[in-house]
Amino acid sequence: MSPKVTTLLLLLSSLFAFLQATSGAGPQDVGVCYGSFGNNQPSAQEAVSLAQSVGIRRMRLYSPDRNALQALRNSGIEVILGVPNDHLHWVASDQRNAHEWVQGNVIDYSNVNFRFISVGNGITPFHSQNARFAQFLLPAMQNIRNALSAFGLQNRIRVSTAIDQSEVLSQSFPPSSGNFRPEVRQFIQPIIQFLVKNGNTPLLVNFHPYFSYIHNKQDIPLQINKGKGNRDARLDYALMRSSDMLVQDAWLRYTNAFDAMVDSVHSAMEKVGGNSLDIVVSEVGWPAAGGPAASNQNAATHNSNLIRHVRNSGTPKRPKKRIETYIFSMFDEDRKSEENLRHWGIFWNNKQAKYRINF
Repeated sequence: MSPKVTTLLLLLSSLFAFLQATSGAGPQDVGVCYGSFGNNQPSAQEAVSLAQSVGIRRMRLYSPDRNALQALRNSGIEVILGVPNDHLHWVASDQRNAHEWVQGNVIDYSNVNFRFISVGNGITPFHSQNARFAQFLLPAMQNIRNALSAFGLQNRIRVSTAIDQSEVLSQSFPPSSGNFRPEVRQFIQPIIQFLVKNGNTPLLVNFHPYFSYIHNKQDIPLQINKGKGNRDARLDYALMRSSDMLVQDAWLRYTNAFDAMVDSVHSAMEKVGGNSLDIVVSEVGWPAAGGPAASNQNAATHNSNLIRHVRNSGTPKRPKKRIETYIFSMFDEDRKSEENLRHWGIFWNNKQAKYRINF
């Protein structure tokens, strides 16, 4: 297939997705994160077929898994494709390398409906595991976008990065006080400027209300339980199962941690020139085992409430803006190092749902 035909197919696929997205004010589609760091998972083709059968129309891949990309051809599923952290130095070092990456992982899969390229995941300039990648992140983003531009796809496939809310904010409560850490601000501000300049591309953000709950982080303050007797109002707040206003921030009223955490990043972005940017929730979920408050019941409650909420509502700060959201994750990943990271899957490896959930 010639490069011109390949590019035309990609453009037509992206145009179809755009027309679908703008044809009406229907509910927001909720996606799923597909990580393969587990033993005995179904094949990629089985995973994609399962996603289609339950109405999942968006999927996040953390890296260009060949089997997954092959399975996603002509599936109709929109894809966030990740450039892994350990690829960033190579991609950033030479525009030709970025062109090669896009050619091999995007152009060669012309009938996959790519939505975003997420360059890097969870990178901060101070984190012991990934600080070494920080200097390469923005140049890699620029080179990937340049490569997409060379194929005429810069307005169809958007380039962003995924950050961890808990890692980058110095203040997240109340949500209006959301602020980037001083050591992060210099790192994140040029990235925000890049996103604004390139069509107000959304910032991808990973949120972890489960860890905020079990580690008593400021997102879910202990004061929520005050006056509630034996009721664990903090857990209600984290699981999105309360209709009561549990946090008031000036005129904004919060019934759940998800909205408050998202708005804390909105507030932080506004302080560095990102007022015009939206957020894509690139990772959020609840484990079914492996730690305190981790159970099938709580995972079902959180994820079902989350789906209902984001399909039809915004946050108190942006009530009319529905939030594109990806639930973590499709299957358990038992090869991860920590027990409380292994049991976030919605489905067992036999492709049966762990609990009732409706996409």
